[in-house]
Order: sequence, then structure tokens, then C-alpha cells
Amino acid sequence: MIGTTHFYNTIRRVSRVQTAGFLLLLVCGTLGVGQLVAWEARSPALEPTLHARAMDRAARLPRLRSLLISIDGRLVEERYFRGARSSDWANLKSVSKSVLSTLVGIALDQGYLESLQDTIWEFFPEYLDVADPTKRKITLEDLLTMRSGLETTSNRNYGRWVQSSDWVRHVLTRRVVGEPGGRMIYSTGSSHLLSAVLTKATGMSTLAFARLYLGQPLGIRIHSWMRDPQGIYFGGNEMRMTPRAMLEFGELYLRRGRVGGRQVVSESWIQASLKPRTQSRWSGRQYGYGWWIRTMAEHQVYYAWGYGGQFIFVVPDLKMVVVITSLPSPGQGRRKHQRALYDLMEHDLVPAADSAD
Repeated sequence: MIGTTHFYNTIRRVSRVQTAGFLLLLVCGTLGVGQLVAWEARSPALEPTLHARAMDRAARLPRLRSLLISIDGRLVEERYFRGARSSDWANLKSVSKSVLSTLVGIALDQGYLESLQDTIWEFFPEYLDVADPTKRKITLEDLLTMRSGLETTSNRNYGRWVQSSDWVRHVLTRRVVGEPGGRMIYSTGSSHLLSAVLTKATGMSTLAFARLYLGQPLGIRIHSWMRDPQGIYFGGNEMRMTPRAMLEFGELYLRRGRVGGRQVVSESWIQASLKPRTQSRWSGRQYGYGWWIRTMAEHQVYYAWGYGGQFIFVVPDLKMVVVITSLPSPGQGRRKHQRALYDLMEHDLVPAADSAD
């Protein structure tokens, strides 16, 4: 597991621009056979020159708050910027959707949910018109993949939605603008319905379920976050974790759902989540169950993405996880900052891992 006091103290005593040879020795000396991840790949360090360039570029980004990198389950970089500290809670923004997806997978594994083909009619009959066959056939999978067919509650519709007196009702009374299971319509309301489903299916709050089945096995603290007027924890936004906790969550996907000898979420769920199922018509990027998918420097990258520049990147064939947190509020340069973070990953961090021997 990442995060032992001894390991962090060791990392701090070493120069931030480490040689590939030292890191390889450190990995080989501390990595047990049982800790090897399932992906068939080499175990790189970071190429020193590219690594140094990446850190220099990162330090010049005014909205950046933290940058953490793990290689093969070992923390090789941990930096905080502009007064941020390791103990600070980061607002995950829409990274929350990837966490919520994991909770749905765990609920299926634990028998709280039967199938992703279950329809929303089974959970919210009080909100749906019996005579509306289109809405009645929306499935949990449609919600996970943003293919409900309902008008979005994000972007220009977001404020009106979160100011409504009943968020679930507001989502379910949106007009149908597409066929369920059809094109991708990004909507945080779809994720919030999943939080409401978890609350009904498990008999506990989304927060309590997350702490019991995700936080405890990973050894991380999941901070309380915003709830709707009916007390349902916001699904798909506003979750809070420390950057180190975010790194542990990313490592869970690199380890195919395992922590030590425990299967926290099934390997089949990890594989299903990272399979492309739809595509954004705006960016052209692929989307699975709450995870974005793209190629960076010829490597397949899966990532959780939140407003303002909150990221968890997982690069399986490099055994690499990168966590980035940024100022989450609107402001000048937000889009430029996000583009700079993608460039940092694709042109610096991924090549630095790929070039190390």
C-alpha cells in the first residue's frame, strides 16, 4: 500500500530528480510478489531529464495545487503548490463520477443490485408516468454511460437543477431528447440518480456505503460532502478526498480491484468500466463507466476528470498513476490550465516513465 510513514520519509530524503537506477533498486527491494499488479508490463521509474522538465512546467501553472505520481505502486513524486498541503481535502468535482461508478460495481458484487439492466422504473415509480414507455426503459447502465436520453442537467441547466426542491424529480421530469442507450448526453443528473439508487438499494447513505466498502479497505478517509434537499449525497460532484487518497483510488484500478489479498471490487467490473462504450460528440474522447479513455504518447490512458483540473490518470502498461488537483473555482485561464495539464501528461510525464530503463 502507498502511504507508510517510512516510505514517505525515504522519498523526502531523496532528491526530487532521482536516477532511474535508484528507483529501480527501491522498487525491487520493497515490492513483494503478492503486490505485483496484474498488468503485463515493465516497471519504469521516471527519466530524470524529462522528469525535471515536467516539474518545472508544473511549478509555473498558477492554478495547480498538487501533483503526485506513483510507479508500480511506489510514490516517486509528491508536490504541493501555492500553500496547498498533503492534509488538505480536494474537491473532486466530476472525478466523483468515477468514484460513484466504483460504488455501483461494489453494490453489484455485494448483491445490493442485481443487474445494470435494471431500469429506473424499478427504483423511482413514484416519479415516472406509467404512460411514458421511453423513460421507463432507461437502465442503470444508461446512467453510467451518460446515455439516458434525458435533457442534460449540466452546463447551462446546472444552476436551475441544484436550486430545485427535489433533484431526483427534476432529473426525471426532463424532456426526452434521445433514445436511451443512444448518444452520449453528459449530465451530472444521471450520476445523481445512481446515488439515489444506491441509497434505496443498500438502505444506507452513499457516504456510509462508500466509507464501509471503499474507504475502509483502501485505508482512506472519505470526507462528508453536499446532499440534496431529500438528504441524498450528491452523485457525481463535490466529493472530497486528499490527493493521497485519490492516488490510492487510482491504484485500485491499476491493481484490478485488489488491495493486498482483498478484492474490493471485482476484476470484471474494472475491465467493464474501462471498456469504451460511448463517445463525447464535443471532444471525441471515449467514455466507459464513469471513466474517460484516450491515447497519450502511444499509451492507453484511463482517467477521472473533474472541473477546473482535477484528475486521476491510470496508465496500465507503465504501471503509472498520476493525481493532479487544481483550484476548483471558475476563473481566468481555467481552460488554458486544463489544456496545459493534458500537455504535461502527454508530452512530459508519460514519456518520462516510458523512457526510463
